[in-house]
Amino acid sequence: MRKVIITCAVTGAIHTPSMSRYLPVTPEEIIEASVGAAEAGAAIIHLHARDPVTGKPDQSPDAFGRFLPQLKERTDAVLNITSGGSPYMTIEERIQPSMRFAPEVASLNMGSMNFALFPMLARFKEFKHAWEREALEASRDLIFRNTFKDIEYALAQCAANDTRFEFECYDVSHLYNLAHFVETRSGQGAVLCPDRVRHPGRYRHAS
Repeated sequence: MRKVIITCAVTGAIHTPSMSRYLPVTPEEIIEASVGAAEAGAAIIHLHARDPVTGKPDQSPDAFGRFLPQLKERTDAVLNITSGGSPYMTIEERIQPSMRFAPEVASLNMGSMNFALFPMLARFKEFKHAWEREALEASRDLIFRNTFKDIEYALAQCAANDTRFEFECYDVSHLYNLAHFVETRSGQGAVLCPDRVRHPGRYRHAS
């Protein structure tokens, strides 16, 4: 029988609280959703954090610290900390949790892209929080920055942690970008064997 590795992103950063009452937002909800996913068969939990009141993506290490210790106690699943965070954050902000907690795995986007989420405004008309509509509308003019310099920075900052990366490739050009880092060994000593290459799904984007 073919073996399959299942990854579950229990909250992500794309959907907003008004889109589903089942979206985990608080640390307690993220913990329960993560443990449930692991018990259902997920081997890797891809983790984002959110403001527990507004549900807005929060990439501060303190936000991750509210649920990481409990998850390590309650599950043996691999905990994968996002370095994607949100398209509105800098790479310096996005890599902070991985720098503090030195996870076994961290995600890493392999290229810049349009990140158009505004079409969801046609499906969802009412929002609980002002930031939700504002963020979706602003994505009409949004480039999710992941330059070669940004990628090198993330690799270098985690080089001493022995953190392995899940390389997120949204289109073919990102595979070429990944090949560049493997061939040139850029990243100041980071482990660059492409352990996991993942296509995150279908979004309206182009590099």
